[in-house]
Amino acid sequence: MVTTALIRPVVESDAESLGLVHATCWHETYDNQLSAAALEQLQPARLAVMWRRFSSQGPQFRQVAALVDDEIVGFAGSGPARDADKPAPNELHFIYLLDAYHGTGIGQQLFDAVIDDGPSYLWVAAENARAHSFYKRNGYAPDGHEQDQEVLGEVLHEVRLVRPRSLARRLSLAATE
Repeated sequence: MVTTALIRPVVESDAESLGLVHATCWHETYDNQLSAAALEQLQPARLAVMWRRFSSQGPQFRQVAALVDDEIVGFAGSGPARDADKPAPNELHFIYLLDAYHGTGIGQQLFDAVIDDGPSYLWVAAENARAHSFYKRNGYAPDGHEQDQEVLGEVLHEVRLVRPRSLARRLSLAATE
């Protein structure tokens, strides 16, 4: 089932709604990877403060929200690579979608709004099989780099996925044929 969502840039007035959706998405995504005690630390109001900062980042950052029936149901963001050994100039920093909208095509709409056809990379939880499948469909593969990231006082094991220039170009050409 494909659902059409309005994908638009994040604005400061979205902060409260984004804080709530962000907390909900983390509960839905990480409930089997982080403890309930850790997830209880997620406070929509604190996340809203973070979103107010995000909304004023420079033009090299892209943050978008997906709206269905005027309600935010997901969000994504990208920007310059943050790794010292960056395998590509651009990084997908985050993409989250409420579980109820998985499989609707909205995740792809969010992704397409923040990532160009060129090379890019991202970090993803090693145990997030659904995300790995999504990224594989978009041309990403593990590059062998892994890290343990502190999240809410616990450790989340992540792997780096990269979409190289040559593959990104092939995907782009295949889409136009």
